[in-house]
Amino acid sequence: MARKKVSLAWIANDSTRRATFKKRRKGLMKKASELATLCDVRTCVVVYGLGEAQGKVWPSPAEAARVLARFKSMPEMEQCKKMMNQEGFLRQRVAKAQEQLRKQERENRELETTLLMYDGLNSVAEGVGAVGRLRDLAIEDATSLAWMVEMKAKAVQERIDILKAQMHHTASAAATAAASSSHAAAVIQQHQGPADALVAKDKTPLEAAMEALQRQNWFMEVMNPSIDNNVLFGSVSAQAEEMMLMQPYIDTTMPWLDPYFPLN
Repeated sequence: MARKKVSLAWIANDSTRRATFKKRRKGLMKKASELATLCDVRTCVVVYGLGEAQGKVWPSPAEAARVLARFKSMPEMEQCKKMMNQEGFLRQRVAKAQEQLRKQERENRELETTLLMYDGLNSVAEGVGAVGRLRDLAIEDATSLAWMVEMKAKAVQERIDILKAQMHHTASAAATAAASSSHAAAVIQQHQGPADALVAKDKTPLEAAMEALQRQNWFMEVMNPSIDNNVLFGSVSAQAEEMMLMQPYIDTTMPWLDPYFPLN
């Protein structure tokens, strides 16, 4: 079960406040012991409770005195580094809260200005007119509205420029492709005969270019035989060699023997 978040506020009840003080002081001593053991640092804690004549010291008064003496021997700039008292802590908390407040006010201001701009646009679209509504605006609201309209118009213009650049690039690519197809068709017509020229008239430049590419590939295959042709020729040679081995043996030293007639 998750623990309830404790509110950092002064405890009004005396008994509850004393019990909380003793509990938190004991926990502080434990954390200081863990810090000294885990990180091997010289640490001391001195805590005075309300109405206590002698405070609680950790780890011992002698060790705490040595740590404090070493701290006092350091330069003043080193002593004040990252040092914070109650006043400094409260000032830091107040500055942080003020920064959060300014940020939230700025966000609210932008939201109100955006809603005001949309309200004016809707009034113009409905034919009511936004002059009457904008006439009573304060100087701060009018300035914020003008800034918002200028930023939106700038964003719209940047988007228009990007779309125009994309359309120009697409048109240039299409023109280049069309010019290439026309050039290929012209080259094909130069190398075609009269009959082919009549057939090519009914074809688009792209179809003529594809046909020329196929003819070029066929010519390259004829000039450079592929591996399949070599394999085919090799298989024919192997079949011829096998047929030669199947023929009967003829001894050339005995010319009077006919291989097709037996000896007997």
